Amino acid sequence: MHRSKLSRSILLALGLVSAGGAIAADAGTAGTSSSGNAAAPAQLDAMLVTGTRASNRTQFETLAPVDVFTKQDIQSVDSTDLKDVLAQLVPSFVVQRLPMADGQVFVRPATLRGLSPDQTLVLVNGRRFHRSALLGNRGAQAADLAQIPTSAIKRIEVLRDGASAQYGSDAIAGVINIILEDSPGTEITAGYSQYAQGDGGSRDFSARTGWALGDYGSLALFAESSDSDATSRTRQRPDAIAFQAAHPELDVPNPVQRWGQPELESRRVGFHLKANASDTLELYAFGLYSHSDGVSDFNWRNPDTTTGAYRTTSIFPGWNLRSLYPVGFSPQYGNTQNDLQLVAGLRGEITPKLRWDLSASYGRNAIDYSLDNSINASLGPDSPTSFDLGRLTQTEKNANADFNYEWDVAALSKPVNVAFGAEFRQETYQVRAGDPASYAVGRGAAAGLEANSNGAPGFSASQAGQWSQRSKAAYVDMEVPLGERWSIGAAGRYEDFSSFGSTVDGKLSARFAITPDVALRGTLSTGFRAPTPAQLNTTSTTQGLDTRTLQIFTSGRLSPSDPLAQLLGAKPLTPEESRTASLGLTWRTELGLSGSVDVYRITLSDRFSQSASFAIPAGTPNPLGYTSVNYFTNDFDTTTTGVDVVGNYLRDLGAGRMTLTLAYNYNQTRVDNGSTSVATNETQRVLFEDRLPEHKGSFTGSWDIGAWSLMARVRYYGKWTDSTGNATGDIYQQFGAMTFLDLAVGYRINEHHSLRVGADNVFDRYPDEATFQASRGLIYSRNAPYDTDGANVYAQYRLTF
Repeated sequence: MHRSKLSRSILLALGLVSAGGAIAADAGTAGTSSSGNAAAPAQLDAMLVTGTRASNRTQFETLAPVDVFTKQDIQSVDSTDLKDVLAQLVPSFVVQRLPMADGQVFVRPATLRGLSPDQTLVLVNGRRFHRSALLGNRGAQAADLAQIPTSAIKRIEVLRDGASAQYGSDAIAGVINIILEDSPGTEITAGYSQYAQGDGGSRDFSARTGWALGDYGSLALFAESSDSDATSRTRQRPDAIAFQAAHPELDVPNPVQRWGQPELESRRVGFHLKANASDTLELYAFGLYSHSDGVSDFNWRNPDTTTGAYRTTSIFPGWNLRSLYPVGFSPQYGNTQNDLQLVAGLRGEITPKLRWDLSASYGRNAIDYSLDNSINASLGPDSPTSFDLGRLTQTEKNANADFNYEWDVAALSKPVNVAFGAEFRQETYQVRAGDPASYAVGRGAAAGLEANSNGAPGFSASQAGQWSQRSKAAYVDMEVPLGERWSIGAAGRYEDFSSFGSTVDGKLSARFAITPDVALRGTLSTGFRAPTPAQLNTTSTTQGLDTRTLQIFTSGRLSPSDPLAQLLGAKPLTPEESRTASLGLTWRTELGLSGSVDVYRITLSDRFSQSASFAIPAGTPNPLGYTSVNYFTNDFDTTTTGVDVVGNYLRDLGAGRMTLTLAYNYNQTRVDNGSTSVATNETQRVLFEDRLPEHKGSFTGSWDIGAWSLMARVRYYGKWTDSTGNATGDIYQQFGAMTFLDLAVGYRINEHHSLRVGADNVFDRYPDEATFQASRGLIYSRNAPYDTDGANVYAQYRLTF
């Protein structure tokens, strides 16, 4: 067999994932010109076994809805953060900024179809991408898409359907598959952006180069750098104003704390290699490495009211914190991340009908936390002002064996595609303790001086440790073409986990072509998400500010196996389980109009959350001074219903080409039943049902004419409800719908050089002010599902050769 023939065969199997035999091939991606103008519509191979025909964004022949985003789509969004890119392109994808939310300001939670961040599976080149080390919103531990360089991406495929039977744990809401660039050529991009208020400047640089290694394969290298300044949408706190009035001899900073995006530096590199070892064997490998450093503000400590830090006692005669921080202090929270993903494998064919793929992967995310401009008041004058808070590390190892067989059946005009295989995966989570001073309880605690580093206690020696979980799985995935109109699919997966046992999931799919250009499709599936070692074993301590009393309170989150948690009702965690049904209509026309409408219903049982908060029982030792404690639990059941609408229209307009794209999602989640933390706790119910907009959509128009390209995008977010937690209760505020307009214009100077300038949120729109947070200087809700920093203007230069 010639190498070219092998390459064509391998392309059919490229991306055969260990978790289910789905295909995400590299072949046929639409190209882009040097100005970013779209090439002619191209064929895109499907995520499923059979090939599909794509019309811009839609995949016409798939049994489930798949969105495909080309490099041009990705470059139309001015951000090097993949989460921001997907938030503008995918109608049901929402990401929050979360300023001053501890680690979540750096690892922002992103949701698909309103479900938990860790209920969406992320793949790179069809291989599972590892989780972040951070346990984020309500304990979710998801992959951090921000670690993947956007300049290295060839295209993105988003499967909007339950797929645990095909891919394994986490694929409840859907699957995001990142396909890395492998084409020859070099592209260098430099850009700068800044908010209209004059802050948040971002300096971005990326370079990609690729070589075709003759008949032997290809190699691509990537590098990306981004330096972002902080933003501030803050007013002076009323208590800071009062403090200044009471102490006119002092110069109190204005504002005393900053609400906004963090200062952040990121560096990312990677490679993508494919090499033909023989006529029937191909070696492939890719790797991604990312390093980032960021700093964010914490709440200001008022010397007149923060008695836990500013108290004077006879234990430390002559020591007064006012001598160190006379105008109070706002701790500076630091985050350093190192992220690595390595994958290598061999694939080939036993016969032209039977292909195989063996691979192994290693993923690691490590986060080091630090705190500056702080104090451990219980240590008095012996306390440092800067602390190493410790490190969190998530490590994952995967080994995969996958096979794909085209089975000729006499009664069928086309072969039955059978994918089958096995997977072994090991997850390890490690907590390294911080400086002893960051969690020490000094002798001043007896006099009421607060223990731990003020703002974020370090991980203590008792919290440190290492925990692992192993799983092994086997799957089969079949697709049967029943004539010219009908196609059906069936998948099943068995998976066994060392921590809690085994699970079996299945999926049935069908597609009926009403006409060659109109089809119905539908799926029924079950799914699961296994609890992680971090969720099963770790504990944490956080501090917050009561917006009514402006006093610091300390909360503890215990492991479900902790004796105190078990005394309060904790039980061993079990997998979340889902049932998904979807029904869709998809169409295309020779006039350039195509689209799809898909309705879905997802029922989830034993959903994962934090329990209600409990006061420390009388007589129980409380050396860390917890105001309250909670624990992770399988707590409640929900039903999510929704509809996705995608429409595209392409046509020639004058001497140029026009593209119109509509993307809309309606998504509603309702709590069905559960224990005290959700079903009977109003705050938790509101957070799950109303914290995200039920309506989200965008309408994008682009016109490419000669050397010019024009783009306009309207983004719409429906109403949503926010709440703030206090020591004595919760406050709610409903925010109305918001619409943003983005504009951009590109100019191709010649075949190598191009420029692009634009603005997001052109009219500099802001949501209503968050009145319940005004006591601490915040203007706009930190939980908003969109950027609240106003208009952002950018310019970009691109060199290709």
